[in-house]
Amino acid sequence: MTRQEASLYICLYQGGELTGYEVAKQTGISRSNVYGGLSELVDIGAAHRIEGSPSRYVAVAVEEFCGNKIRALMKEKEWLAKNMPAMEELSEGYITIDGAMNIRNKIINMLKGAEQRIYLSAPESFIREIKYELEAAVARRIKLVLVTDQDTGIENAIQYLTDKKEEQIRLIIDSVYVLTGDIGGKKTDTCLYSGQKNFVNVFKEALRNEIKLIELTRGEKEDEQQ
Repeated sequence: MTRQEASLYICLYQGGELTGYEVAKQTGISRSNVYGGLSELVDIGAAHRIEGSPSRYVAVAVEEFCGNKIRALMKEKEWLAKNMPAMEELSEGYITIDGAMNIRNKIINMLKGAEQRIYLSAPESFIREIKYELEAAVARRIKLVLVTDQDTGIENAIQYLTDKKEEQIRLIIDSVYVLTGDIGGKKTDTCLYSGQKNFVNVFKEALRNEIKLIELTRGEKEDEQQ
């Protein structure tokens, strides 16, 4: 929906059966734009028109509207999967992923595709956002190693706790794919994704050294307490 269509939808959702005139009065949007917007809401399945003089409009429930859209997308996905030509294999290069939403989606898809191991270094606040996908991976018997700043509460995960971490991520999947970069939750966030072997090896070594440093620091603290 456009911003204007969303305003009309919310007005209908809160107001029940309304005429175009009533919607225009409540939203402050011109009547000409209101009638065009209401017609568009009907076309996309977000509202129904009640015949009469004058016609009235009523919003479709969020659950029904979203469910209809999801079913339509699933059908389109199935058709595309069957009819699209074969995708050319990606080279072992570097792909830049921009924007918090795109980065989060890429991370989730990487976690779902993991077959053996997941190594993740990130703040606990971010790990909490993808906790469901991480727990699902553990349920599939995927080895999960976390380097973070607080206990995540994820059972059967190997955790290494360190000082407060910056809004950065290092994710290694099956020692084959790496994603690293910003996870500040902003449109300006940028991450680098790659399956380039040398790049993956560098990150594996860096993460291994970080874990060793955490273990050494923890050992020193335990000695001081004894």
